[in-house]
Amino acid sequence: MLSRTADHLYWMARYMERAENTARMLDVNYQTSLLPQSADAAENGWKGLLSISELTDDYTSRYGAVTDRKIMDYMVGDERNPSSIYSCLMAARENARAVRGTLTTEVWETQNQTWLEFQRMLRNKSFQKDPGESFEWVKFRSHLSRGVTVGTMLQDEAFHFLRIGSFLERADNTARMLDVKFHAVESEFFGTTNGQNGKDQEFDFYHWSAILRSVSGFEVYRKAYRNVIRPEKVAELLILRADMPRSLAACMDEVVSNLHHVANEQSGETLRRAGRLQADLKFGRIDEILATGLHAFLTQFLDRVGTLGIGISRDFLVPVAA
Repeated sequence: MLSRTADHLYWMARYMERAENTARMLDVNYQTSLLPQSADAAENGWKGLLSISELTDDYTSRYGAVTDRKIMDYMVGDERNPSSIYSCLMAARENARAVRGTLTTEVWETQNQTWLEFQRMLRNKSFQKDPGESFEWVKFRSHLSRGVTVGTMLQDEAFHFLRIGSFLERADNTARMLDVKFHAVESEFFGTTNGQNGKDQEFDFYHWSAILRSVSGFEVYRKAYRNVIRPEKVAELLILRADMPRSLAACMDEVVSNLHHVANEQSGETLRRAGRLQADLKFGRIDEILATGLHAFLTQFLDRVGTLGIGISRDFLVPVAA
């Protein structure tokens, strides 16, 4: 396969996954903002969303003070923000258009219709009228895109590059979300919990429930652990449980599996790095991760995923210099 074709497929999938992840984080922050809480707590929640995408400086320089309405505008429809839903869906559609002949008709029409419908929603101000429903629509269109891909495309190299892009982006986002959300409350929730009053415990429940719902993990947690929501179990579910679709372990299993299908003569080191990261998650223990520091673990994971992405670009997506 031509490297430019692989590049378009890889980034089409990454941008579609990024649009969904942005919608998930906006939705959970929006739902959390409806709960009784202090103004500082609400503002810190929105600041955390910017921190996840490393957009704090860009937002501050252009929008100033952090408010829910401004962040919604910035993260949904701002074409100058490369991580906005607008930018991601446009980039996904343009990458799909560039390799239209490689995709099935159903995959192309799904991408194209998503972009056209999204533009209509912006004109109708749907995201302002009912943010929750609009974010659900973005998530549904992403699910539809993946489902149509699996259901209609030949499982050849094109398919595998799409899957690599999807799961590498998902791993990166899940790790960022965990790092920001856990780091913000680490001293409170991983320190002593003796003496917490009923109101604190109620807030704890809604806080961790919101994190789980942002990755469609609330029902999964209940089925897997059958007890009250505990921070260390949330971390275990979203890092080490390979049967949880959005966990780091599940994402790396998919990345490694699909990398094996497209391996070439120069991808040995990239495969080794991916396999090593997969093994660390497969045989890791949550008590060991928490003992050494969750923030340090996730920071290192993000660095390794970034290095893996560079390796994939070098080995498959960028023409090798003569």
